[in-house]
Amino acid sequence: MKKAIKVKNLTKNFKIEVKKSWFKNRLKSLFKWEYKNFKAVDNISFEVKPWEKIAFLWPNGAWKSTTIKMLTWILERTSWELSVLWIDPSKDRKKLVYKIWAVFWQISRLWYHLTPKDTFTLFWKMFDIPDEKFEKRMDYLIEEFWIKKFLELPVRKLSLGQRMRCEVVASLIHSPEIIFLDEPTIWLDMIAKEKLREVINKINREENTTIFLTSHDIWDIENICDRVIIINYWKILYDWSLEKLKKKHVETHKKVIEADIEAIIKTFY
Repeated sequence: MKKAIKVKNLTKNFKIEVKKSWFKNRLKSLFKWEYKNFKAVDNISFEVKPWEKIAFLWPNGAWKSTTIKMLTWILERTSWELSVLWIDPSKDRKKLVYKIWAVFWQISRLWYHLTPKDTFTLFWKMFDIPDEKFEKRMDYLIEEFWIKKFLELPVRKLSLGQRMRCEVVASLIHSPEIIFLDEPTIWLDMIAKEKLREVINKINREENTTIFLTSHDIWDIENICDRVIIINYWKILYDWSLEKLKKKHVETHKKVIEADIEAIIKTFY
């Protein structure tokens, strides 16, 4: 079976300016800057099948978002062997963009002073979606995400939770084959989170959309994903199914409590 995402030896180095502490050294740095290389991602390899739902975890500073940005060619890689939907992003990013989308909680794709509806119309034209298909798609997404009430309010007047729902709607307008979700439920209330999980699963089931998710909410992972990739210290530590991870955790951390029932009964009688 062909892989929706195929990554081999993905590496990313950043060049960071060396900060000097003493005044004399800082004065020198005005004329001669010094840099050091920092390795953010170090030779990670993994594959994702079409229609899979992947959780890409763990802690803050593990460069999860950086990995997503490299997969979508927002950031250029230092070295790699990579294909996304059988396309090399470095050679044909324009073709790839029509097939994917990424939602980053810290980056808004909505125009701040315009309404969400205006942004959706812009994406309609940008992705060359036929009129009838766009209207049908928007009716479906507006109803599923409960955004009709604030569809014509300026984005600046929306709450963070409302904005995130609109961000996800914007990402789904062109029916992407892969959607990258970087902590999409971070500002949502419990009801909105549950609704978002429900819609993501529905789109995966009905449209065969591959889901690539990062989240610190364990309920997102449990209710959406079938497979977990754990990354830390720039490398993949775990790549297995969610069920096997849960089973392994239970076996490793299980507690055995012994009770002498007869002795307990004697204390009462």
